[in-house]
Amino acid sequence: MVLRGSILALVAITGLTAFEATPVAAKEETKSVFSMSRTWAVTQVSDSPVVYRATRDNNNLNPFGPPPRLRTVQAIAAIQQATGCKPIVASMYQNISGQFFSQVSCN
Repeated sequence: MVLRGSILALVAITGLTAFEATPVAAKEETKSVFSMSRTWAVTQVSDSPVVYRATRDNNNLNPFGPPPRLRTVQAIAAIQQATGCKPIVASMYQNISGQFFSQVSCN
């Protein structure tokens, strides 16, 4: 209770909202790529380190879509196709919404 009151007081004093307090990445365009018979949207979400997010289009849950493939393999191919750089697999993770995040290596 005391902690919640102090956070609210801090927000009121500084005039920050929850959206302003979080760091926002530069507005990057989303690239739509077609990889392994699936459509993916790839967006840069962070500058330092450079992190990309890959989100697969679920095709309106169409059961008669292309044959299934592992989503991780698809995400790696989509990020590589959209950026031209190789994703660092050790840094890749997936959130509960099925979006993949990965750093890239452009050598």
